[in-house]
Amino acid sequence: MSELTRYAWMVAPWSAKGWGYLAVEVRGELLTRIGLMTGDYRPAEGMTPQPEDPLLKEAIGQLGAYFSGGLKRFDLPFELDGTEFQKQVWNELLRIPYGETVSYGELAERIGRPKAARAIGNANGAHPLPIIVPCHRVIAGGGGLGGYHDQTKRSLKLKCFLLKLEGTTRPADCEKYKRVF
Repeated sequence: MSELTRYAWMVAPWSAKGWGYLAVEVRGELLTRIGLMTGDYRPAEGMTPQPEDPLLKEAIGQLGAYFSGGLKRFDLPFELDGTEFQKQVWNELLRIPYGETVSYGELAERIGRPKAARAIGNANGAHPLPIIVPCHRVIAGGGGLGGYHDQTKRSLKLKCFLLKLEGTTRPADCEKYKRVF
């Protein structure tokens, strides 16, 4: 019998703007997913809410510390399920320091696949642990915002929010979202 996935909700710091919550999911002793809940998130069948679960509490605590500016690197056990290429990209994302950005092309160079910038973007969009695995730190080669999560306007606002939180020089594309800050 497989282990049940447990989850807990966290009010996101941008929720005052009507953007929603985060759902943190764990299976066994590993963090497996962060759902950016913007109204359409539904837990999978068989998942049980367990806000008192020690790992869920720790994950939510670390996310809260990150959002308040007190945490720059997460220390949580997690599992990333994907192809070898995706895992290579995701592991390289973990090497991008807090407050810094790289382009999709730079990330492709770092993993030894200089022509794979578009594939890098696809891998970024496929990973299940946004914020913890900082795909928001990858921007377009010309300094533009690039994509984020599900490519909706709301998700792009979130990417700008995260870049501002980390004190990065934000892409010019974020100017159209300045009213949300």
